Amino acid sequence: MANSPPVHVEVLSNAHNIRIGEVKNTFVNGYYISSNDQATLVQLLQPILDASHTRDRETSPPNSACLLGTRIDVIDMIVAWADSTLLWNTHVLWLYGFVGCGKSAIALEIALIFEERARLVGSFFFFRNTGDRSRMGRFATTLACQLAGAIPEAAPFIENALNTKPGLLQSNLVAQLRHLVYEPFKAATGSGWLLWTTLLKGPFLIVIDGLDECEDRRDVEEFIDDMLEFLKKNPLVPLRFLITSRVEQHIQGHLKSDQVRLENLINHCSRNDIDTFMALCFEEERNRNPVIKAYAREHGDWPTKEDKDTLVNHIGGSFIFASALFKYIVGPTSDQSTPMDRLPHTLNMNPGLDTLYAKTLSRSKYIPHFSDNFLGSRLSRSFGF
Repeated sequence: MANSPPVHVEVLSNAHNIRIGEVKNTFVNGYYISSNDQATLVQLLQPILDASHTRDRETSPPNSACLLGTRIDVIDMIVAWADSTLLWNTHVLWLYGFVGCGKSAIALEIALIFEERARLVGSFFFFRNTGDRSRMGRFATTLACQLAGAIPEAAPFIENALNTKPGLLQSNLVAQLRHLVYEPFKAATGSGWLLWTTLLKGPFLIVIDGLDECEDRRDVEEFIDDMLEFLKKNPLVPLRFLITSRVEQHIQGHLKSDQVRLENLINHCSRNDIDTFMALCFEEERNRNPVIKAYAREHGDWPTKEDKDTLVNHIGGSFIFASALFKYIVGPTSDQSTPMDRLPHTLNMNPGLDTLYAKTLSRSKYIPHFSDNFLGSRLSRSFGF
């Protein structure tokens, strides 16, 4: 044994030969693990630790959250759906909409609400061009680790699947989801106190954000089809899925089903939400910007209510446009213009990001050695992308 490799190397390279053994309850990086000295669920499953709603959003985007007092109607709608009796409602809600309308912020808020209620199985926030978070390779194992943390009674069933199904971790996505997530959840909640808990408090929830950000389109289709098939065969399983994405054919074509509740977020974009957002942004800027403070002392509050109302109407329902427009108004420039100078210009722009990009880049037209690399960095600084 002196020449044996370290335990963690054995575990990862020969997972199908491991017998997990006696259970001990531990928490590692926010995940429940069941282990002996030989192995742990975290070592075996290798979850993506920055894929859930608990990630550091500064380093693992999207960094979006609902401002206090906004998106109340749509959040209440989703909570009511997730709380409703299984016999009278669908298991899946697809919240879709264009880029920047707030899907990820709402998904985060829903995950936090159900985590506080101890009814969140797990969450996964896809994000394009971020390696594992933009692929399906570790999606099932990540959800399985979160399931074991949320419902420790499911951990032995996950362990049993790993012990009795050689090569499961090298199997396809459908097999992993069935044996590591769906069946362990069903077994853990199908009897005993958990059954009565779900009957009294309502079903559990899985939140999947940005499904369109996943690069594995065929796996996305297979995930949707198998999820719906499992739920069709198990109509009383106390589990709901909230899925958010943009409208893309490989998603829409599989989620358009009588098993899925469809909600277009544009129908839930309130003018009051944008108004609240802009009011908070301008208030913070007034408190920190000496130029605006000096202007206000001489001319009164800025912007005026009339200008702010016009600006909100101009923005429409896009939070990303609202954020980019605000940064254009108050951000530093090389032309010495002030926020008070730039606000009237924004009110005369054609709505949309294209016009805003063009206006922002026009500030840089006299800078020497203007290049594509500079263009990309300029956009990133201006709009926070």
